Amino acid sequence: MKHGVAPVPASGEGAESSTLAATAELGLPEFRAIAAIMMEDARIHLVESKIVLVHSRLSRRLRDHGLTRFSDYVALVRRDATERAAMVVALTTNHTHFFREDHHFDHLRRHVLPQLQASARARKPVRIWSAGCSSGEEVYSIAMCLAGDGTASASWLRQGDVKLLATDISPPVVESVAKGVYSASTVQPIPAAYRDRWLRPQGSDFVVADELRELVTARVLNLFDRWPMRQQYDVIFCRNVMIYFDDKAKAELEARFVEMLAPGGHLYIGHSERLIGPAAAAMESVGQTIYVKAGGGSR
Repeated sequence: MKHGVAPVPASGEGAESSTLAATAELGLPEFRAIAAIMMEDARIHLVESKIVLVHSRLSRRLRDHGLTRFSDYVALVRRDATERAAMVVALTTNHTHFFREDHHFDHLRRHVLPQLQASARARKPVRIWSAGCSSGEEVYSIAMCLAGDGTASASWLRQGDVKLLATDISPPVVESVAKGVYSASTVQPIPAAYRDRWLRPQGSDFVVADELRELVTARVLNLFDRWPMRQQYDVIFCRNVMIYFDDKAKAELEARFVEMLAPGGHLYIGHSERLIGPAAAAMESVGQTIYVKAGGGSR
């Protein structure tokens, strides 16, 4: 069978195959094989209590390939790199909303924005990274904080060298970042002044204004692969991503974030996350899950 194309079912066969895929048993051997692949490819730590979630998310993959047993699906994933990547995406959580954990955005506006504007006025590049960006609500929340609520407050962005990077392991959500289109219910958490200024109606949805979308580059990136970026960042957001990793992976990733931060740069992590290992010693806490890298005075 060609990858991604299920055999054409006989009359009534499609519904039967769908039902069989949905009711296929995910045994511990298959679950552990899937968990091992997730750890190897994405460093995501799947505990056995997640077996129901894994079954739910992968049943459609079985159905798409005309499979009725998880053992056959594991065999497919082991020989087919494309399906292996698709499985990792299917088991990746993409939950977010605009201005989530809003104290981070308050801090960004009050304490970090003046520093970024000073850098831009001094003709220094300003770089911000949303790591594990999901569908883009985070990076556009950041962009709105930088732009303010009017043309005058956004002028420094047009005059300076300011770029935002948004990365995620999932190609579909990265595509949605680039489009910048959100439902009416999704944009409700955006403060009214920002919503009125930076969103445009598009049918029943809303699209982020060109001025903000032009600041954002969206790319697919596995955080545990080689990072192609060469410059350091003034701000890194990586929130509610590391909760899926074990301590070894967290320490490794956080240490790499510290290396990628410019002196005086800020790191924002999720409300239930913490710095461990070398990163904890290299960063100073300046707020709830907000950290700064030493050496800002040298910039």
